[in-house]
Amino acid sequence: MNDTVKNWAIFLAAFALVALGVYGFYHFSESALVLRILMVIAGLAAGAGVAYFSQQGKDFVGFAKDSIDEGKKVAWPTRKETIQMTLIVFAFSVVLAIFLFVVDISIAAIIQWLTKRG
Repeated sequence: MNDTVKNWAIFLAAFALVALGVYGFYHFSESALVLRILMVIAGLAAGAGVAYFSQQGKDFVGFAKDSIDEGKKVAWPTRKETIQMTLIVFAFSVVLAIFLFVVDISIAAIIQWLTKRG
């Protein structure tokens, strides 16, 4: 079997499993909500499990693992640095809001003054 046809068949089966989970959610509408949600989750898990066996699925898992490894290499800021930067952004936002308020009031006053004279 051609790899392209095989991958399409795998994705079709995965989509069918997800669709079956969603169908179960609506078909069993009189059942408990928890069970209906579990049907959707089971359909998603089964679809993901089947999709893993395609080449794209294996490539995606490899990409996800590499992304996690890269995330571990990042020099994340300390709690103190995060709080300081958050406060700086907050203070700048307040100053900018005050500035825009003053500009707005000034322009409104100028327009009002101009329209009263004319």
